[in-house]
Amino acid sequence: MPGLSLYRRWGFQAKVLVCVVGIMTLLVAANLLFVNDRITREFQAEAAQKLATADAVFKNADNTRAKTLLQNYRNAGNDPRFKAVVLKTGDRKTLRGMLSDLLSELGGEMVSFTSETGQRAATSLRDPRLNPAEFEGHSAASVKQALQGQLNVATILVGDRLFDLVSIPVSVGDNIVGALSFWVEIGQPVVEEFKKVTHTEVVLRAQERIAVSTLARLNLNDEIKLAFGDKPTAQRAGRSPPRDAAREVLIGNEHFLGLSGHFTSSTQDDGGEYLLLSSYEQPLSALHATQRMLTWVSFFGIVLSTVIVWMLIRKVTRPLRDLRDSAEAVGRGDFTQKVRVSSRDECGELAVVFNEMTENLKNSREQLEKTVERLKTTQAQLIQSEKLSAVGEFVAGVAHELNNPLTSVVGFAELMQQSGVNEQHRRFLELIVTSAERCHKVVQGLLSFARQHKPERKPVRVRELIEATLGILQYQLRTNNIQVLTEFDPTLPRVLGDPHQLQQVFLNILSNARQAIEAYKPHGAIQITTEKSEKGVRILFHDDGPGIAPENLPKIFNPFFTTKEVGKGTGLGLSLSYGIIQEHGGAVTVQSQPGQGATFVIELPAIVEAAPSGTSFVPRSATPALQCGGKRILVVDDEDLILELVREALRNNGCELQFVKDGQTALQRLRQQDFDLTLCDWRMPGMNGQELYERVRSENAPAAARFMFMTGDVMNEKTQQFLKQTGNPCLPKPFSVDEFRSAIGEFLKAA
Repeated sequence: MPGLSLYRRWGFQAKVLVCVVGIMTLLVAANLLFVNDRITREFQAEAAQKLATADAVFKNADNTRAKTLLQNYRNAGNDPRFKAVVLKTGDRKTLRGMLSDLLSELGGEMVSFTSETGQRAATSLRDPRLNPAEFEGHSAASVKQALQGQLNVATILVGDRLFDLVSIPVSVGDNIVGALSFWVEIGQPVVEEFKKVTHTEVVLRAQERIAVSTLARLNLNDEIKLAFGDKPTAQRAGRSPPRDAAREVLIGNEHFLGLSGHFTSSTQDDGGEYLLLSSYEQPLSALHATQRMLTWVSFFGIVLSTVIVWMLIRKVTRPLRDLRDSAEAVGRGDFTQKVRVSSRDECGELAVVFNEMTENLKNSREQLEKTVERLKTTQAQLIQSEKLSAVGEFVAGVAHELNNPLTSVVGFAELMQQSGVNEQHRRFLELIVTSAERCHKVVQGLLSFARQHKPERKPVRVRELIEATLGILQYQLRTNNIQVLTEFDPTLPRVLGDPHQLQQVFLNILSNARQAIEAYKPHGAIQITTEKSEKGVRILFHDDGPGIAPENLPKIFNPFFTTKEVGKGTGLGLSLSYGIIQEHGGAVTVQSQPGQGATFVIELPAIVEAAPSGTSFVPRSATPALQCGGKRILVVDDEDLILELVREALRNNGCELQFVKDGQTALQRLRQQDFDLTLCDWRMPGMNGQELYERVRSENAPAAARFMFMTGDVMNEKTQQFLKQTGNPCLPKPFSVDEFRSAIGEFLKAA
């Protein structure tokens, strides 16, 4: 996350200051929030208590008013004049006049008389703008109760005006002959009176509309609905809303705590609702002023605390800064920088430990540099080894693919020589055989050098290793017009060493000499001399190239040192060669003068001569003519030319030959009949020679013992190990016809 990453880049002082200031700010903010919430709750609790008291007072005042209205109007129906008009005349005009007199005497906005049948007989209005029909629909329930003999008071909203409806039964004797209904408006004087007795603001509403209010603001519907909801609508739906708790109401910019209730004289359909609002704006404003003051005080307190904490942190972290400076100096390689020990506390102990660590680092760095150099050299050796391993695998495949056609070339050429050709053609065939043998030696030399070998020590002849190396470089030396002169001591003793590693040393030195001559002049020469020395054997490689500059001679064997262009050398060849000779107990030196070439001198300890060890491969020696005497031979090879060569080589030798081209067919043939010899190629598609041998040995061990292998990859260590374990002979490709017949004859004779 970007924020976390930025925090990690801050210094220690900044982190501590941010944490301290953040904690103090959170504490102050939490304190202010707690105080605000606590005081606000107290304000609201006081206002709620006040509202509860006001609600009780309001209800009492409402009951008193209802009783007063009943008291004022209950005797109107017993007036003799009114009864006389109702019973005797029944004239509507006279009845309206009588109702008008009652309205003038008793007060109200409208009075009406309803007969015992429920028909409105007459109505008198104080305000001619009132619509009696609108009032009639709202008074039905109250009039019905009056006709049943019940005096009642109902609070009803008509239009946008709220009225108290007082319905009184009119009876003659025991008979009710009608009902008088008086409409008394609940206007501003009434709510002002309620405000005086409750000490709160009063809002009266019904059917989603505000009828009258003591607040100066006229449009209160949105604020009231937001706080109290649509109570009259719920009432009309037949649901009895629960008693309300005190609620917060924001009207304009003033905060109130409100409580709602219903008139005790209201009906279910048209009843009104009253709202009592107690303002706590003044104490809330005082609270906000106190909060602002506390905020400023807290701000200045935080600033002062931050300055004090910063000064303390500066003092505490001074030893850490000194330690940082010393650590940076050590990081730059200056191990002479020491941390001043100014106290005996934890910082002082840290300084002492740091100084000791610096001294140890100084000693360890020297060892580390030496180790790194060794690791680089080892890494380079591993990389070179991996490269050689990859090349070895590639060359092994090439060698196998070349040795098969070379075998055919050599074999058919020899068969043609034995067929009585003239001398000129015989000489041509000898040249073909010689060229094929040369190709074989080149391939075998590359395969022997490029393969990855386990380190070993055995007696080796230096001359043979040098000649093998020259065979690898022969083409490059010849095409670059470089002549190689050799002077070998015939009595030179053998040395104990790894032939592959020593060959790599010779190859590195000769390759460097070739490259130096090639870049210096068009023709050159390399002189190779071997001789005896006091330590054993001395080998000298002298070239007539440009030589080595005096300033480069001391560094010539250093890892990664090279004078070649980028991409043309790694600087590891001579370094690796130096290490190999050292491991063999020898020494390598260089002598050079600018313009006079360079001479590399290698000295190796000699050993006492020992007899050479044998080999599991069939020797390449000729024997008398082969006579099979009817022996049965199975030949398994995927190359048609090899099968044809075997057929021609053994055509007139009395052998019964069968040929197959894959291991699976050979396995079926061996299950069907016995053979005196199974001549099997090592590498074949599908089932190879080793797999075929394993299957046959598991089914018929004697038949497996009569296996002879042919392979173009005789240097493969896996092959050598397998042949050593089984004891079966192997004929390396390419082979001559005489060698082939000799190997077959010796095998059949031994069997």
